[in-house]
Amino acid sequence: MDELANTLAAHIQQTAESIKALHIHGAPSKAIQDHFSSLLKDQMGFQEEVVLTPQSGFVTQARPDFYFDLGGSRGILAEVERGGTTTNNHDLKDLWKAHIAPDAQHLFLIVPVNNWRADGSPREKPYQLVSRRLGAFFGDPRREIDVLSVHVFGY
Repeated sequence: MDELANTLAAHIQQTAESIKALHIHGAPSKAIQDHFSSLLKDQMGFQEEVVLTPQSGFVTQARPDFYFDLGGSRGILAEVERGGTTTNNHDLKDLWKAHIAPDAQHLFLIVPVNNWRADGSPREKPYQLVSRRLGAFFGDPRREIDVLSVHVFGY
C-alpha cells in the first residue's frame, strides 16, 4: 500500500507543472483524470472504470475512476476529483463507495489543493477540507466504517 501511495505522491510532485496547466478555471475534469490515468492505469496496474461487485441489499453499480485488485476480494479504489470535490460532496460519495464495496477496503482520493475562480484567485481549498472530513471517520469505534485506509493526495 505504501509503495503505491508513494509512487502516486511522487508522480504528483514530478508532474506539478503539467497538472497546473490542466487545472484551470473551466477546464474539463476529464483532463485531470486522463493525466492520472497515464500513471495509475498504464504504469501501476489499476483498471479504469470497473463496475464493482454489488453489495447485498444495495442497488448500486459503483464504478470508481480506477480500481486495483490486491487479491482475495481486497482492493483499492482511486478517485480523481476536481470542481465538485466538496461543493457536491464527491469526497463523501467516494468514501461511501469504498465502504459498501465488498471488494475494496482502501481509498486513494486525488483532490485539488485549490479550486480557481475565473480571475485566477482561489475559491476553495478542497484538500484541507477533505482531509479533515474523511479523518473524522477514523479513530473512534463509534464512527468507524468498513474502509481500512484513506490516502488523500493534493494536486
